[in-house]
Amino acid sequence: MFIYSDRSEIISILVYGLLVHKFSTSSKINTNRSVRMSKGIFSSCQGPLETDSTTHSKHISCMFYISSQGVADGVGGWRDYGVDPSQFSATLMRTCERLVKEGRFVPSQPVGILTSGYYELLQNKVPLLGSSTACIVVLDRRSHQLHTCNLGDSGFLVVRGGEVVHRSDEQQHYFNTPFQLSIAPPGVEGVVLSDSPDAADSASFDVQLGDIILTATDGLFDNMPDYMILRELKKLKTTNYDSVLQTAESIAKQAHDLAYDPNYMSPFAQFACDNGLNVRGGKPDDITVLLSIVAEYTD
Repeated sequence: MFIYSDRSEIISILVYGLLVHKFSTSSKINTNRSVRMSKGIFSSCQGPLETDSTTHSKHISCMFYISSQGVADGVGGWRDYGVDPSQFSATLMRTCERLVKEGRFVPSQPVGILTSGYYELLQNKVPLLGSSTACIVVLDRRSHQLHTCNLGDSGFLVVRGGEVVHRSDEQQHYFNTPFQLSIAPPGVEGVVLSDSPDAADSASFDVQLGDIILTATDGLFDNMPDYMILRELKKLKTTNYDSVLQTAESIAKQAHDLAYDPNYMSPFAQFACDNGLNVRGGKPDDITVLLSIVAEYTD
């Protein structure tokens, strides 16, 4: 599954278990506004694949060894130079997805997926310009471990028993300037901000049945603090598709509404104030949420 959008908000849900990759689907909340960030998403599982033709066309189940997903958030400032920022993030995630499906990665090192994908773009004969943050997580069911890498201000949360037990660290050069992968026009490579994939923050840890894994772009985290996200996740009582979809939609919608509240002291506004700026309100942005649950397979 791969989705990217330039003018809409995307909600993607991936429910997977220790034994079976159970559901993969996506839906969109359309808006008429122009957003400043564009993104790509991928999810993939490795192992024998079984497709259930009696269900929705996007409902798949498969016995898997590795399940992976990622999100890339394109830097919208490239529009000022006539560059579509969605092309970079979309191509990056498509490339990462293909590498995973081809088995060209080490499960415990998702930064390797990001590195290989990025360097393929650099070597692409077709010119591609842009910048993007990226976050990739890989579940290895044999070791019951989640392996992660995050570059920039997208990120993930792992929630267990209503509490955040693991989270990514936001990477910023300075206020509102995240770490990012970039491809610049010839001759100005040293002018455009660009980080190495090796700068991504990597971590590995055990997961348990019932753990909720939320991967998202900064559009979520800039508008909803942890306690609001946890409040919504507590409403998730079952792992069935409809329940997970409803929860993901609820989180994205609330973040969207808060983004346009001029009186709300958002996490972004608080961070701005901490940096000496007089800012209040939410941060209008497109919002991507990947919501996953570690669960055993049931027919």
